[in-house]
Order: sequence, then structure tokens, then C-alpha cells
Amino acid sequence: MAVALLLLWVLCNAIRVNGEESNGQCDHKLKFNPRPHSVSIQEFGAIGDGKTLNTIAFRNAIFYLKSFADKGGAQLYVPPGQWLTGSFNLTSHLTLFLEKDAIILGSQDPSHWGIVEPLPSYGRGIELPGRRYRSLVNGYMLRDVVITGDNGTIDGQGSVWWEWFTSHSLNYTRPHLVEFVSSEYVLVSNISLLNAPAYNIHPVYCSNVHIHNISVYAPPESPYTVGIVPDSSDNICIEDCNISMGHDAIAFKSGWDEYGIAYGRPTTIAHVRRVDLRSSTGSSLAFGSEMSGGISDILVEEVHLYDSLTGIEFRTTTDDKFDPDAFPVLEKITLQNIIGTNITIAGNFKGIEESPFTFICLSNISLSINSTSLSPWQCSYVSGFSESVFPEPCPELMNSSTSSCGILMLELQFYNIIL
Repeated sequence: MAVALLLLWVLCNAIRVNGEESNGQCDHKLKFNPRPHSVSIQEFGAIGDGKTLNTIAFRNAIFYLKSFADKGGAQLYVPPGQWLTGSFNLTSHLTLFLEKDAIILGSQDPSHWGIVEPLPSYGRGIELPGRRYRSLVNGYMLRDVVITGDNGTIDGQGSVWWEWFTSHSLNYTRPHLVEFVSSEYVLVSNISLLNAPAYNIHPVYCSNVHIHNISVYAPPESPYTVGIVPDSSDNICIEDCNISMGHDAIAFKSGWDEYGIAYGRPTTIAHVRRVDLRSSTGSSLAFGSEMSGGISDILVEEVHLYDSLTGIEFRTTTDDKFDPDAFPVLEKITLQNIIGTNITIAGNFKGIEESPFTFICLSNISLSINSTSLSPWQCSYVSGFSESVFPEPCPELMNSSTSSCGILMLELQFYNIIL
């Protein structure tokens, strides 16, 4: 009876599909209590001259602050300066605060990053077999952790990594800038991220991750740099961000091939709104291609795409050892109130015959396609609904059914209430 009443309440407060109101994950704000303890990185001997390596200072400071976990948590304050460091781990009930003009610089010496095992849902490094470089800022099995500031910066100094990648000089897969693994209640806000070696923010096997009011940048020529990558995670909010990348701006993933299928954790219940996205050689909004665990129940709205090769892309494929009885599921994706300028391909939706993409809803989308585009939409093995979409989408998405899109969004709203 209680569930039925909740559903009735949802239906009575229906989302306006073509309006500006929604009730996605971003309407459920994470609440963090103020940290009663705070220390400066300088208290641990760090020097912000851009030359002194401060890895030990960061590690010692966080080890010390771990003792406050059961006392309301603590804050590590990073004052103005250029704080060179290698990889370090965060801890639960911690806030990493970057003051204005504070810059955490990633070392350009790969020995300062460390090597870790591949993620279990991938079974190997993304770029090379075997292990991978550790990310610069890491969180593993954490709860209640915040990276924020007064628009401070984390700069990965990725140019050397891009050169090594392009020249095939690396023995391991490139590192990311910020990675959270198996963590929950994570907030990243009010900072800038620059020049990541590969991904900028990678929450994997995480729940309740909110990312808002951040700027993310890598130059157009940076190879396969990606902005935010929710990966086998749920209850994700990305809002009020400006992301400009060499490859994809936002990419949803859920593991690779038989490893992702065996791990079996989808990316689901995610909300993206009020973001500006640029993708020079990839997609502003990408779903896959590493999506063996499945992707579902995603709401994207109030988005500006610009100067991008592809506006929206769903991509997957079978590998050589694929299980004919196990295929990824991509379904219940709603995209609405999106504008785009200088886009080469509006949408590239390429499913596989054994597992088509289903329940894709496009509403109130207008993309300005540049003169180099031969076909604005490319589709195969996909089905869905559309209304007020320009240029006109491919026939598989031209079923006009606002109510069907509305039902999917109501389901998402209902899931959020239950959770």
C-alpha cells in the first residue's frame, strides 16, 4: 500500500517532459556536517614552490587526520601555492579544501605515481595489458569524503603522459587525476581540474556521488582525455559543470567484455543537468563503449554541447570471446532540453543485434550541425521516442510519444523516492 501511494503521488506530480522541472538525482543533495578539525598541509612540511615534492607531506597529513574519523571528521587545507606531489590516498570523513590560487600539481615523474592492479570489471589495463598507474588523488572503500575549495586547481601536468602514450613508450595504462573505488557519499565541487593524463574524475563501484560547479579542461590535441566517467556506479549527480576535453566530456561505463559481465554491476540512476560540454575528437555525451555491466535510468537535461565531433553516442561491440548468452543492456536513457553548436555528428547510436538499445527518449533537442557532416544521425539496433528534435533523428527514434518519455522519467523519480 505504501509503495502504491508513493507511485500515485509521483504520478500526480508528473514531470513536465518539455519543461524545466524534473526530479532526478541532483534534487537529492548530499548533506555533510562541518568538520570540527582542520590542519594546513604546511604543518606537515609541505612547500608550495612548484618544485619540492610533497607526497610524504600529503600522506602524513591524511594519516594524521584519519584519527579524527570518529570525532566528526577533519579538513586538510591547501593554501595558495603550487604543491607538487605524487599519488596519495584520501580517507573517510575528510574534506580536502583547495584555497583560491592553490594548485596541486601532479609530478611528471612516473615513479611518483605507483602501479596498481587492474580493476576487476576490466581484467586488464584499458590501454595496455596488465597493471595500471595509480591515480593522483585516490579513495578506496571510503565514506563521507569531499574535495572542494574556493576554485583551487588540481593540475595533472599531463603533457608528458600524452607524449608517452602517442609514442607507445608506456609499459602500463595511464593514470587518472581523481579516482574513487567502492566508495559512497562523495562530493567534488568548486574546483578546477586540468591536464589529466587520461580521465579527470573516475568513480567506479561507487554510490551517491555528486559532482557540481567544477571546470575540467584538457587541450583539443590531448589524446583520449575524458572528463567525468561514472563507471559501474549508481545515484550519480553531475551539474553546473564546464567540461572541455580532447576526447569524451562525460562517458558512462560499466566494465569490459567478460570481466564486466562477470562483475555484473551496471551504471544506473544518474542525472546530468546544466553542463557545458566540448569534445574535440570524441563525444560530448558518451555511453560506452566499455559497458558490459549495463547502463540504465539516466536523465540528461539542460545541456549545451559545442565544438564537438559527436554530440551523443551510444557504443558497444562484441569481443572475440563474447558469451552468446550474455549481452550488455542499455535502456531507459532520457535526453531533453539540449542545444548544440558546431557539432559534426548529432548522434551515433550503434547497438548490437543480440541486445539493441531500447527506451531511448529524445525531447526538445536542437543541434547546429557543421558543414562537414554527411549524415547527422547514425543508428543501428536502437529503438525509442522523440519529439521536437532537430535535425530530424533516424527513423528508429522518430516514434513520437511524449507520454512514453514521461513514464520513464516518472520511473526514475520513483526510484529516487524509494532509495
